[in-house]
Amino acid sequence: MELIRGLHNLRPHHRGCVATIGNFDGVHLGHQAVLGQLAEKAGEFGVPALVLTFEPQPQEYFNSGDIPPRLTRFREKLRALRRFSVDRVLALQFNDALAELSAEAFIQRVLLDGLGIRYLVVGDDFRFGRGREGDFAMLQRTGVEHGFEVVNMHTFSQGGERVSSTRIREALQRGELAQAEQMLGRPYRMCGRVAHGNKLGRTIGFPTANIFLHRKKTPVDGVFAVEMWGVDGEPVAGVANVGTRPTVDESGTRSLLEVHLFDFNGDIYGRYVHVDFLYRIREERRFESFDALKAQILNDADEARAFFTARS
Repeated sequence: MELIRGLHNLRPHHRGCVATIGNFDGVHLGHQAVLGQLAEKAGEFGVPALVLTFEPQPQEYFNSGDIPPRLTRFREKLRALRRFSVDRVLALQFNDALAELSAEAFIQRVLLDGLGIRYLVVGDDFRFGRGREGDFAMLQRTGVEHGFEVVNMHTFSQGGERVSSTRIREALQRGELAQAEQMLGRPYRMCGRVAHGNKLGRTIGFPTANIFLHRKKTPVDGVFAVEMWGVDGEPVAGVANVGTRPTVDESGTRSLLEVHLFDFNGDIYGRYVHVDFLYRIREERRFESFDALKAQILNDADEARAFFTARS
């Protein structure tokens, strides 16, 4: 899969494709249905399938304050897209210049001159261009004029309700990981590189792999039964905490994923791993002492082990 960062990196050989436009946060079952539809058309036309996305996401650009947490960071999204016959990803930086681009200019510069679009899939509520002046009807009219088809994304429902990133986010915040997994088509996961921490866990017999999440907000927090991939013997079961560690770090400014792997003593510093969240044990909370925290960690580990025993 080829990643193209910005219009300035488009080359003549990139012209001619079928495409879809969106955030694709989580790459859930609804997204996967669109990607399957795109792959079929790519085969029919004999051209690459391309996903056009924005970084940051438009709502993050326009509402820098209270924004919902992402299900997937950009790198995680790319890893997920690779699994679904996506040939290219065009990532456009959403900045002042792009926000001020008229709808007509966006169509001309991006879709026609840049991509030579043959077939386009977007939501029927898709808006684009300065002041959100462009819409689905405008794209369809342009398609008729320039010889490409524009179709809307079919709603993908589960249990009578539309699968969406918002619903998945809400399920995660409630701790309903099984429901989130059903909509994602896989367990919810976070990826990152294992870094050195303060090694407090070692002092109580619970060494942890520390992964800095580089997120303003996380869609999950608390203590979980997890599996880690990217290490010897994968997947390796464990117990994890996501949060700001209020008992040992009073500043509490940076989200961290700490994973204690059961019956594992390998050196994994520097490894890029992904962690699947399978069961929520409790919320994160502050304890009055390190001894109280230690006692709770022992209970958490027992509950996680019990989960895996019942699951096997």
